[in-house]
Amino acid sequence: MYPYLEIEDQLGHTIVLPQTPQRVVSLVPSITYTLYKLGLDQQVAGITRFCKWPAHWKKQKRVVGGTKDFKPERIAALQPDLILANKEENTKDLVLALQSLAPVYVSDVVDMATNNQFIADLGRIFNRIPSAEKLNDEITIQHQMLQAGLGARPLKAAYMIWKNPWMSIGGDTFINYMMTQAGLDNVFNSQKRYPTLSLDMLKTINPEVILLSSEPYPFKEQDKSYLQEIFPDTCILLVQGEAFTWFGAYPAQAFSYIFQLLKQLNQCIQNKKN
Repeated sequence: MYPYLEIEDQLGHTIVLPQTPQRVVSLVPSITYTLYKLGLDQQVAGITRFCKWPAHWKKQKRVVGGTKDFKPERIAALQPDLILANKEENTKDLVLALQSLAPVYVSDVVDMATNNQFIADLGRIFNRIPSAEKLNDEITIQHQMLQAGLGARPLKAAYMIWKNPWMSIGGDTFINYMMTQAGLDNVFNSQKRYPTLSLDMLKTINPEVILLSSEPYPFKEQDKSYLQEIFPDTCILLVQGEAFTWFGAYPAQAFSYIFQLLKQLNQCIQNKKN
């Protein structure tokens, strides 16, 4: 494979790597977590302030800023030989500016097929093909277990990411894909990206389920209680945002988490019928 590798990123750009990367900057929390799961502790030099797992890397690695406001000068100081970014998470103009510093691999994960490809690409890039294959196998097993446990029909659901204004997610997001894998029918599936809505609009749609995400807006119990008064017949749950947004290695545990979440939802729906 090495000392020379040509590989396309998920936007179709060719990345040329003369040797296995030894100084890597990750600009996305889920990518950072995936690098950790592939055993690449020594190779990661820089991460963002939102890269919370593994927790000890915050003290060991250089924090280069946020996902959308990272500091190119901090990245340049690390002299990286590879930068890992994402179409959804990172600011396009800033990512383009980094191409003068080092090869930039941009991921664009929209489903499990592209997720598997992303992990496989990391396996090739870092010469960790067996580890990448094992990780993909673990994700596939958890995915199949979730699919086998789905109910007879999808549950009509709204996934909330913000309030003041209230915002949900459209059908062209990774969150929507994860909802479909969980047997949840996104009531805003026909809309794009992150639609703004009113609670009156949501009452008209009358979802069976409302999921309040922990990110980017950190919904709390008081938000749940407030909405429960407005939607007394709807099952409302606080959920881990990472389970629906983090790609790479994280779906291995996300699918397991969602499986347990569906048990809660089905029990809630049954209780409201009684």
